[in-house]
Amino acid sequence: MPGLTRTRRAPDRLRGVAARSMAALVAGLLLFGSFPPRPFWFLAPVGIAVLTATVRGADGLRGGFGYGMLAGLGFFVPLLPWTGIYVGPLPWLALSTTCALYLGLFGLLANLIGRLPWWPLWVALAWVTTEWIRSSFPFGGFPWGRLAFGQADGWFLSLAAVGGAPLIGFAVALTGTGLAALVERLAALRTTGAPGGVVADDESKDAAGARNSADELSGGGSAVATKPRVGAASRAGIITAAATLVIMPIAGVLLRSALPAPDEGDGTITVAAIQGSVPRLGLDFNAQRRAVLDNHVRRTEQLAEDVAAGRARKPDVVIWPENSSDIDPLRNADAAALITRASEAIDAPILVGAVLVNGDRTTTNSVMVWNGAEGPADRHDKKIIQPFGEYLPLRSFFRLFSEYADRAGYFVPGDGDGTVRAAGVDIGVATCYEVAFDRAFRDSLRSGAQLLTVPTNNATFGDSEMTYQQLAMSRVRAVEHGRALVVAATSGVSAIVTADGAVPQQTELFVPAALVADLPLRNSITLATRIGAAPEWVSAILTAAAVVVALSHRRRSRSVHATDQGFSVDQSVG
Repeated sequence: MPGLTRTRRAPDRLRGVAARSMAALVAGLLLFGSFPPRPFWFLAPVGIAVLTATVRGADGLRGGFGYGMLAGLGFFVPLLPWTGIYVGPLPWLALSTTCALYLGLFGLLANLIGRLPWWPLWVALAWVTTEWIRSSFPFGGFPWGRLAFGQADGWFLSLAAVGGAPLIGFAVALTGTGLAALVERLAALRTTGAPGGVVADDESKDAAGARNSADELSGGGSAVATKPRVGAASRAGIITAAATLVIMPIAGVLLRSALPAPDEGDGTITVAAIQGSVPRLGLDFNAQRRAVLDNHVRRTEQLAEDVAAGRARKPDVVIWPENSSDIDPLRNADAAALITRASEAIDAPILVGAVLVNGDRTTTNSVMVWNGAEGPADRHDKKIIQPFGEYLPLRSFFRLFSEYADRAGYFVPGDGDGTVRAAGVDIGVATCYEVAFDRAFRDSLRSGAQLLTVPTNNATFGDSEMTYQQLAMSRVRAVEHGRALVVAATSGVSAIVTADGAVPQQTELFVPAALVADLPLRNSITLATRIGAAPEWVSAILTAAAVVVALSHRRRSRSVHATDQGFSVDQSVG
């Protein structure tokens, strides 16, 4: 009876929705678990596999979007709580929800193109494409949480030298979709019997447009075949899925031997990173701006004493963090005198993170080279500034929702190539938030940067995971561009990163410290640096092509279904 059938189906449907919703949340939590400070990078492909299986099997595009967004909430809500530590939960939850929308988009795309032949490839490309969109829009994008930034300790890291963060993301995603495909094939094999057994019904359904065909995975699309041919197709599908699962991890491991050795280079420079720490954490950390500056001067002078006593090597250049002088030294003679004193004591130029006040009362977040009594020389003005922090888009609108709106800065972006010259060396600079963006170091590498640095201020995010997430980004950038990299943070974690992504030195949080290291200077350019944004463009173009093909198949399938329905009606009338 139709009514009874519908009654029985409703609970089954609800149970299915609940199971998929739970699977989507678990997928998001697995992705979160792969990020620092946890070393469980291998959870990311598993999370992608669970998410892929969930959204591909969803009931239509809306289902794919919904389950993808649930996974996004399971991922971003626990990943980004540091964004609301001192401003309340609203910004944190709003940002997490916005980021989750992009995983919803991925779920929709995976549901659509996940029925094509070779679907693991297209779904992995869709992941890279949606990450690219999230990293670009709105307000310049928000790249935090890209798959690549959870892989600094994993097998995929070396792929950054070939294709940057996009290639790592693709590798993780393809490994996950390959795992999903393999599990599907094995499950179908278990249901239908051993290869060569009774699988014709399953194969015929797949040929008619179901999602789980071994022929689809291996590029075929045959209809019902004899039992021996079906068995061969099943075996081919399993082998192809297994190969898809292992190809990228193997490539990453093999490429590791091609990365530069930690001391390999065209010259050497001795660098010191100063972590002066701050008097207190939070949004008001810089209320005692003079104390922050004093801390960095004091720790630099202590290093000078250690050098004089033979306890430390003399640096050629010293790097202070972002906001180490929130007193504009170009306008304040006392701040200028303190920085000059520190530079003369250590007898080396200092890269000073300073807030400069412009003539129109806007501010610029700058890193300037301070050469002792000669004063300021070269400088980098931060080009990628943080919305809702360093500036507030639509300020009058957001003021309606948060009392902290007027505490957002009035910073303006700079220009230039991101390179400063100190001690005769070109140094590429990405200040704090900039390191999350692929484009941050590209101009400086094209301008000849031989060493990289990330001056950062994490004091505004307290004792959170943010600093470790950012350090992982710096490790990816070091491998991507084949350069040693120095992280200088106000309150930690400061670190020395070698070109293979290793961290031989790092500081503790919230303590004054100085790191000194002999680092190689390099002139060679990696393939990732040469090709720039090409991997993302290729991913976007191929994803768009897959969407067009999938929509075409979808329309054709509906047309055939409508024709069949009309034929059935005619037959019944006749």
